[in-house]
Order: sequence, then C-alpha cells, then structure tokens
Amino acid sequence: MTHSFTFTSTTDEVLAGYDLKDKRILVTGVSSGLGIETARVLVAHGAEVVGTARDLYKAKAATKEFFDTKSNSGKFTLVELDLANLKSVRACADKLLADACQFDVIIANAGVMAPPFGHTQDGFETQFGTNHLGHFTLINRVAKLLSSSTRIVVLSSAAHHIADVDLNDPNFEKTKYDRWIAYGRSKTANALFALAFDHHYRKNGIRAIAVHPGAIETGLQRNYPAAEEAALIASINATNASAGLPPFKYKTIPQGAATTVWAAIVADAEIVGGHYCEDCHMASINDSQGIHGGGSSYASNLTHAKALWHISETLIGEKFD
Repeated sequence: MTHSFTFTSTTDEVLAGYDLKDKRILVTGVSSGLGIETARVLVAHGAEVVGTARDLYKAKAATKEFFDTKSNSGKFTLVELDLANLKSVRACADKLLADACQFDVIIANAGVMAPPFGHTQDGFETQFGTNHLGHFTLINRVAKLLSSSTRIVVLSSAAHHIADVDLNDPNFEKTKYDRWIAYGRSKTANALFALAFDHHYRKNGIRAIAVHPGAIETGLQRNYPAAEEAALIASINATNASAGLPPFKYKTIPQGAATTVWAAIVADAEIVGGHYCEDCHMASINDSQGIHGGGSSYASNLTHAKALWHISETLIGEKFD
C-alpha cells in the first residue's frame, strides 16, 4: 500500500486497510494520551497488544473498551512497568521473557516532560532516567523476543533541538537544572538510542526508528504552568516566522499517534530504519536555532549514539551484547 500522509493524518487513516492479526506489539505508557490512542488503533486492527503502565488501576480504567472483544478484533493485556524504577523495569522484562512470545513491534511511548528537579528510584535525573534509561534497559533486556523483522519505535520530540545529551553530566550534578534543557536532553537520548539500536541489530533484520509525534495537549503538560507554555509557544512562533513557516499548531491525539503507527507498520523499514521521522515521513536535518521540524545533526551522529550507549550501560550496571 502506498499513501502520502501529512501533519493532519490520523491513526485510522494511516492504518486503513491493514489487518494486524498476526502482529504482537508492546506499547509503553497506555494509561493516557498517545499511548491509549496507539493501543486502541492497533487492537482495532487485530493486533495483540501488550500495554504497560505504572498505575495499572488507572490504565485499566482508561483502556476498558479494549477488553471488549465484540468491538475489537485484537487482544489487549496490561503489564506493570515503572520506568523510573529499574527494579520494576527488570521485573517487567522478566515477565515478558517468561511468556516467551515474540514481539513484532515495540513502541517506547511512555515519558515525562518538564517536571521539577528530581530523581528516579535509582538516583538518575527524572527525565533522563525515565525517558531514556528505563526504555534502554527494558528493550535491551527483551531483545531475545525480537523477531527477524521487528521494529522498535522510540518517541523523541522536536524538543530535542533544545539540548544535546551531556555525556559528562547526565544527571545535572555539575549543571544547574533547567526542566526544558533536561527534557531536550532526554529526547535527544531517545533519538540516539534508536540510532544505536538500529546499528546493532539491523544485520538481524531488526530496525529502530525515532519519532516526533508533534505537539499534542495530553497529560504531559501537567508539570508546568500555562504562562510558561504560552511563552514557549511564542518562542516557537518567532522562530517559525523568521524561517517563513506557519505558526505553531497543536495536533489532535489521533494525529499525534499517526507517525508512531506509520513508522511501526506502514513505512518501509529499509528507508526509515535508523532515522528520525515526523508527520509520517522521514525528516531532513535542520540545525537552525529553536524548536522546529527536522532532526538535528547531534541526534543523528552514530559515534555520539555509541558513546551514549556505553555510558547508559555504565549507569545502569548492565552490558548488552
């Protein structure tokens, strides 16, 4: 199937005509926002979806319709996972390994955005520890469950343009904390993880893709005031205006999850593997200042990605072959 999708494409439009009954898919963070929509459309098209959430009670309430087999052709189950706690991450991985069922797709969707300074259970800065190290540990630990054509989709963000990862100070031990710089670093780390994972596993037919879903009003905004959000949007609009681009616009949740399912199911893996994608297409490199479309050079640098991989292994105390 060959289609051209855009900024406004929705999940239902992207997956129109696809039968996913032979797909088993892991989606992290299915208790709100993009995670719920991603799981919904995959189950509706017949996939067996394993969703993870820190709060299973909240996730069950948010996804109760998925358990109605009369309205959905696929299957849906929940597994507990707190990405900010490596003990929980390892327990989740062990449960998935014990099930011994392969995954055709893993979607690293869960994350936090712009919280006050804090640490995960293991002492890592909250955003780097949750958004990057949690997924890094989980996906590497379940690598035995990947088939010869598995796709890994890692949600990054245009906010990766805010900051590169700091390999010398990932936990803000030497640097004054700034919630947006920390978020930018974590989203760069997500893109670099996808790049490195793709490099390590592409010889086995496994491909990894970084995705910018777009700006969507979800629960992620709970950590900062409306005035701060307005200032951020004004900054983006100023950058867009100087580049002759249209003003900032939010996506709906179905539009925001569209690039995720496009990368997971529809896109040509040989083309998008190892790349950063947005608006249902592979993005070009754009190193201009500000938050905008395109990927940055530093988030597409394989040497940089390998260095982050090594440091991540050192931080969590595990080495992955």
